[in-house]
Amino acid sequence: MGKRLNFIFLLIIVIICAFSASDYGSLSSSIDSGDTAWMLVASAFVLLMTPGLSFFYGGMINKKNIISTMLQSFIALGVVSVLWVLVGFSLAFGDSIGGIIGNPMTYFAFNHVGAEPNTDFSSTIPFLLFAIFQLKFAIITPALITGSFAGRIRFRSYILFMVLFSLLIYSPMAHMTWHPDGLFRNWGVLDFAGGTVVHMSAGFAALAGALFLGKRKSTFEHPANVPFVILGTGLLWFGWFGFNAGSALGANADAVIAFANTNIASATAMITWVFYERMLGRKMSAVGACIGGVVGLVAITPAAGFVNIGQSMFIGFVAAIISNWSIRLKNKSGIDDTLDVFPSHGVGGIVGMLLTAVFASEVGLIYGETTTFLYHLLALLITTVFCFGGSYLLFMIVNALLTMRVREDQEEVGLDMSQHGEQIE
Repeated sequence: MGKRLNFIFLLIIVIICAFSASDYGSLSSSIDSGDTAWMLVASAFVLLMTPGLSFFYGGMINKKNIISTMLQSFIALGVVSVLWVLVGFSLAFGDSIGGIIGNPMTYFAFNHVGAEPNTDFSSTIPFLLFAIFQLKFAIITPALITGSFAGRIRFRSYILFMVLFSLLIYSPMAHMTWHPDGLFRNWGVLDFAGGTVVHMSAGFAALAGALFLGKRKSTFEHPANVPFVILGTGLLWFGWFGFNAGSALGANADAVIAFANTNIASATAMITWVFYERMLGRKMSAVGACIGGVVGLVAITPAAGFVNIGQSMFIGFVAAIISNWSIRLKNKSGIDDTLDVFPSHGVGGIVGMLLTAVFASEVGLIYGETTTFLYHLLALLITTVFCFGGSYLLFMIVNALLTMRVREDQEEVGLDMSQHGEQIE
């Protein structure tokens, strides 16, 4: 009976959505065709990031876990998309409940999410397009977490965790940060494209997962496929232009600024990483260059539309150095964050969040303003407690319902065979 529950649950969701969603209606004259065209493209860019992440992670893991690691990212495209339509979008962007979370009934099953703009979020694109663009962020966030426990988690347990994380951690973070009545937004906390909502929430959840699941039997391994890592980085970098420039919600000057800052911050972080490694007497590795590039992308995300080119270079440089130190510290600590998710995304997001408050035009520390920086510190404290503590609690709940860690013999043979019956030849 238990094996049928997943299918029955999905069937119920599909039936609910089929009979609940409203008609889209006709396009309003207020729709801007240029903004709409760009946001359609940006949404596709961001969707591509999740397959890119699967290659990035899959190339770093050992050969017997490549398929499982890639699928843990890829499956989020399906699971989170369905959740988002049912209730996730409403929890993130529905009528505010205390500035913390949205009313689940406001847009339940995408009711009232149609072709007309919603001026609370964007006045020039269809509200449906805004919802779909935001979906891509919700998809990649739980996928980012998977790198921390690659090689040792049961697949169905992970799916349950993803569902709970998306609804109970991601949606409140999105609401507090991006909803007009959200707690962080009303404090003046700046997060242009998801440094706090996506990367810090995923980073702290990853740290919680690594601590909860414990170390693998064998942590000595080399990347199975470095070309996969390079390919994944390229896809992530490409998709990130939609991630950051798309967050301007139109084809406008902010999108151009965010696009330029995204590229230069990542480029600076990449070369900083390899030159710093060389200064320490290590080789300039392809994997190092890729990690550096991704760290730069993470760090510029919250600041992308609020800083200039020179400041974005500084953010990329600082983030690369601090994340590099964080990886070394993590390795010494014995925490088995398999693919360094917290040092890259969590720490990179923290650096980006704080430097946003330093450099943000007119309200940053360099302009003599302290309010924004202090509220960023407070938001950082709340995010740390909520995302780390909440995720750890979710791991405990899921583990009580479905054992999360695979058996030792399954870990030994690899998750590709033990969880999916497939393997790389």
